[in-house]
Amino acid sequence: MPRRRSLVLLVEVLLFGSSLWLCAQTAGVNERRADVTARLLPEQAGKSKRPEHHVPAVIWLNPVASHTLPEVTPGKFTLMQKNKMFTPHLLVVPVGSSVAFPNADPFFHNVFSLFDGRRFDLGLYEAGSSRSVIFSREGVSYIFCNIHAEMSAVVIALASPLYGQADAQGDFDIHDVPEGDYELHVWIEGQKQNELDRLTRRVHISADNANLGDIRSSHPDATQHLNKFGKPYEPDAHPIY
Repeated sequence: MPRRRSLVLLVEVLLFGSSLWLCAQTAGVNERRADVTARLLPEQAGKSKRPEHHVPAVIWLNPVASHTLPEVTPGKFTLMQKNKMFTPHLLVVPVGSSVAFPNADPFFHNVFSLFDGRRFDLGLYEAGSSRSVIFSREGVSYIFCNIHAEMSAVVIALASPLYGQADAQGDFDIHDVPEGDYELHVWIEGQKQNELDRLTRRVHISADNANLGDIRSSHPDATQHLNKFGKPYEPDAHPIY
């Protein structure tokens, strides 16, 4: 008798597990997805006119409550220093990613960031060498060289895989977005943080509602950044650097 009860219990457990698996598979198949679009439009531009060149910009979506996103996978990326420039100027990476900063110039560089995303100072290092930083938390990092004031780059570390970077025409595309409610976040280079915060809003994504419309930006802030000591850059008296 106990053996029969054990067999019955085993069958019930297997049937219950199979039903759970079937429900999960059905839910995955039935989950509807959409391709989300938006466009960047400066405040001074008319609704039917867009400038030929746009400032760098990124949008991303964080789910509110309807579902969870898969964890992002950290990777390895590179911000090259050459001709007193960072290439690329804007880099979007998953949280936990490593970014290398190789020096391909025939002189020294000193890469640093003192902003909220990831604070670091790589110190002075020579041509042909490289140093790396792990961007372990979500945020925007504004990156400069302590020697060359004209050098700048931005690294945005995200915990969401649902993001889009504006193309040359100012268009955003985020593909394969599960239907549901999200919080939309916007970053536009040169915009003050309080202006970016005002662009944050809740959106509902569905196959019938996947166009986020125009994202308007004000005139970029043209203020000059300081060196890693919080002081203005000195004139370049050492051209070998």
